[in-house]
Amino acid sequence: MPRRKAAPEVNAGSMADIAFLLLIFFLVTTTIETDAGLDRMLPPIEPPDTDVVIKQKNIFTVNINKNGQLLVEDNLMELKDLRKAAIAFLENNADGSCTFCKGKKDQSSSDNPTKAIISLKNDRETKYSTYITVQNELVGAYNDLRNREAQRLYNRDFTKMEAEYLNPETPSAIRDELKDKVKRIQDMFPQKLSEAETSTN
Repeated sequence: MPRRKAAPEVNAGSMADIAFLLLIFFLVTTTIETDAGLDRMLPPIEPPDTDVVIKQKNIFTVNINKNGQLLVEDNLMELKDLRKAAIAFLENNADGSCTFCKGKKDQSSSDNPTKAIISLKNDRETKYSTYITVQNELVGAYNDLRNREAQRLYNRDFTKMEAEYLNPETPSAIRDELKDKVKRIQDMFPQKLSEAETSTN
């Protein structure tokens, strides 16, 4: 009986090298998406030397319950009305010191934009999407007021100026020019958004 010829073996010695090269190729060329965080200024580590007394009328309280309902200044409010109410509070100008404010000067509301604080508090069972939506409306109130003043002073939206200033690809000469403008608008309506401790009720 004739002897059968053995099938020729495939040389797999270089397969490990090829797999390794492919792995390196994909690691180098693949881009990994990262989630963008929220732009928030953290409070200073050191407490102030003196106790700051804040009048209750200078605090705009916003509470979100576990059902997503808003309680603004102890009154139920629809989300669509929140930004308008926040704007009215921020530029109320009860003490008359703000020359650019268009508020009603209600003596029971905030004295001026530099003293006005928005306090946001939510229930532990509040949906995250609801919390972010409410927070966006409050930040939007600041942005609307800042955009208005930036248009009046520089014929530009503040949000676009700030984005250009914060963009690392913006030439340094342009960033230097924008720095004072951005700071001036921020000082006119400082964003004082306090996120109070979550309630457990």
